[in-house]
Amino acid sequence: MGTAVLEEKWPVLGRHERAAEWLQAWTDLGRAPRTIDAYARGLAEYLVMCGRENVDPLTAGRAHVAVYVRELTSRPSHRGANVVSIDSGSGLANATIQQRLVPVRLFYDFLMEDGQRDSNPVGRGRYTPGRQRGGHERGLVPRLTKLPWIPTEQQWMDVLAVAAEEPIRNRVMLALAYDAALRREELCSLRTDNLDPAHRTLRVRAETTKNRLERVVPYSAPTGVLLSGYLAHRAKISRARGPLFLSESRRNHAQPLSLWTWSKVVRGSG
Repeated sequence: MGTAVLEEKWPVLGRHERAAEWLQAWTDLGRAPRTIDAYARGLAEYLVMCGRENVDPLTAGRAHVAVYVRELTSRPSHRGANVVSIDSGSGLANATIQQRLVPVRLFYDFLMEDGQRDSNPVGRGRYTPGRQRGGHERGLVPRLTKLPWIPTEQQWMDVLAVAAEEPIRNRVMLALAYDAALRREELCSLRTDNLDPAHRTLRVRAETTKNRLERVVPYSAPTGVLLSGYLAHRAKISRARGPLFLSESRRNHAQPLSLWTWSKVVRGSG
């Protein structure tokens, strides 16, 4: 997604020359389109707040960023209207707030590097020798770390019962995602040449991973049987090498399965 498209989506970015330059720099550095989109959204929301508060974002201070944080923590939520804490039923989740603050912090880092500012009003948690409590300084918003949700045995059985009724492509995708702990983008970006059926492994390419590190992961024997059946089914759709998972709809027949289509499949199976 080009910066011109992003400025059309969020016009406030086009009204701030330095913001547009910062976003273009990240685009030129080859950041993933979804990352650029997230950066644009976070910074655009902050700039809108600055405009509403009659604050010049180039000279804004920590108090102005705090106003932005307050807005994020008090936005209406489908969970409820009562705000008990920063991660309660109203407002954005703590992890989402952290994500919204990342582009704002990076924008001010950019201004500091260009000599337009002496400090970053967002800051970050960091280690400072000589400070009390082990030398750790808290970030602007405390980062909450929660235990992951683990389904019960009955919930797993319910998931498998629903999956058993799905087409073979969807069953293979669920099995590979589970066996190899694949993120949505990693799963949908798999290619036929990433598979090694002889050793029951698959290669996750660096450009599809979050940490940009390639890895080779195994999958189970039952998944291998499913995969073999899917490859025979896929050959009826397209014999061309390339994306492993293909759309079977009339509109996008034999086209690579998109992240959004897979998300709709999962939601539709819930």
